Amino acid sequence: MGQRASLPQPGTSIQVIGAGLSRTGTASFSRALEILLNGPIYHCGTQSTMGPPYQVQRWIQILRHWLSRSDSERSTMLHLLQQQTDGYAAITDAPGTQFVPELMELYPEAKVICTVRDPISWEKSFAQVMNITGFWVLPWALLPVPGMINYFRYLTLLGEQWKQIYGESKPTRQTYVRHIEWLKKVVPEDRLVFFDVREGWEPLCKALGKDIPHDQPFPHVNDSEAVDKIARYHVCRGLTRWAVILAVGAAGVAFFWRR
Repeated sequence: MGQRASLPQPGTSIQVIGAGLSRTGTASFSRALEILLNGPIYHCGTQSTMGPPYQVQRWIQILRHWLSRSDSERSTMLHLLQQQTDGYAAITDAPGTQFVPELMELYPEAKVICTVRDPISWEKSFAQVMNITGFWVLPWALLPVPGMINYFRYLTLLGEQWKQIYGESKPTRQTYVRHIEWLKKVVPEDRLVFFDVREGWEPLCKALGKDIPHDQPFPHVNDSEAVDKIARYHVCRGLTRWAVILAVGAAGVAFFWRR
């Protein structure tokens, strides 16, 4: 949703489960929900990259319990998922989009809204993200950054979950189609809404029974720019820390050499 993680608000509960895949306007959707629901929104991409380290660590736990498929593990997974989302008015983006059945169980009154996009343009857009996260030097650059050391393990587990749900871990336009088909199977028809952020306030407000905020234009956030900014931010943090580590190491070597 940007370069700042949202903070939970005590007493706030999930009213909207965002079921749209990443790169379908989830950042704009989150900003719009923040206005309409007057509460913090858990945009998974932002929370996992810009939030405190425990966010990624907890998602790793949730994914591991989900992948085990045992009843006891599922109970623990639901408990952790509720902890992760407690205090937020809505959840959007992955991996929340792959936990729609579990989130519906936790929040039976919540509306499920899936942001949509042309599958071909979605595939191209998602490929940009894959290119960034797949750059071989990135894990090494992020190694000294608090919280980021676990990020690539998190992505690996998310890929395993995608493979179980969609039959493949590498996103393609067919993944997008399978996601829509999967939602139609797991979400009752009267709880599922499809929404294109290009349509603005009217269809979203209608789905939520909210008045259109005529004094505010519908927010449009460039997801590509947001991802690039976050990637540059963490790479700069990592390289700075590596510089300090190397400088301290070099100073230590020089000290002992002189002695």
